[in-house]
Amino acid sequence: MHDPHSLIGMVVVGILVGWLASVLVHGKGLGILPDMVVGILGSFIGTVLADKLDIHIGGFLGALCISILGAVVLLVLIRLIKPAH
Repeated sequence: MHDPHSLIGMVVVGILVGWLASVLVHGKGLGILPDMVVGILGSFIGTVLADKLDIHIGGFLGALCISILGAVVLLVLIRLIKPAH
């Protein structure tokens, strides 16, 4: 079973990462739920990309940077597929 504190931490970090990426790409956040989804998916994408590119940055700040980068990549891809009106 998962530790409830780690789940809460993942959600909080997901919101933070998603919000930061949204601000970088759109200039504002998308809302709590969309930011959380973007942050969690972006963390996964960033981790996979870093692993494929053999980039290893240790510690919490390194993981946070990789997660933000992944979330930015996700938002840019979404913007390319579905341009803003």
